[in-house]
Amino acid sequence: MEKSLMFMKNSILTKQTLSEIQQINEETLEYGLKLSENDIKAILETRNTALSSNGRVEFGGGLIKKIITAFCDSPFIHQHNYVETITDLVDAFYYFKNETLEEISDDDLIEFMKDCFNEKCQGDLDLLRYRYLYQLVHNVKYGANDYLKEDMEEEEFMDDYMDEEGYEE
Repeated sequence: MEKSLMFMKNSILTKQTLSEIQQINEETLEYGLKLSENDIKAILETRNTALSSNGRVEFGGGLIKKIITAFCDSPFIHQHNYVETITDLVDAFYYFKNETLEEISDDDLIEFMKDCFNEKCQGDLDLLRYRYLYQLVHNVKYGANDYLKEDMEEEEFMDDYMDEEGYEE
C-alpha cells in the first residue's frame, strides 16, 4: 500500500513537472528550440538519476526550467544538440551543486555555468565540466575569496591544486 501511494505521488509530480517544462517551449521557440514529451522525459530521467547519485531530493521542475531558460539563447545550442546539451547541463548542475558544498546558490551556479559555456568554453561541455566547474569546486573547497572567479590562469590553478593535494610538481 505504501509503495503504491509513493508511486502515485511520484506519478503526479512527474506529470506536473512535465507540464511545467512543456510550457517553456513557448519561450524557446523564439530560438528554434522545442522539446517533445519524450525529450522532457529523457531530461527528467537524467535529473532523477543525478539526484539519486548525488543524494539529493527535489520536487517539481524548477531547476530544469531555470537551466533551459538560461541556456536557450546560447549560440552553441541548436535543435540537433538541444536535448543532449540540456541533459548534460542538468547532470553537471546537480553534481557540482553537491561538490561546492551548497556554498553557491542555484542561480549563481547556473549563471556561472552559462557564462563559461558561452564565453570561455564556446559550447564545449567537457571544457566547462573538467576545467571551469572543477576549478570552481577547488576555489570553494580551499577558501578562495572570490570562488566564482573563472579566469584563474591554468598554470596558477594547476600549481595551487598540486600543492594543496600534496603532489610534487
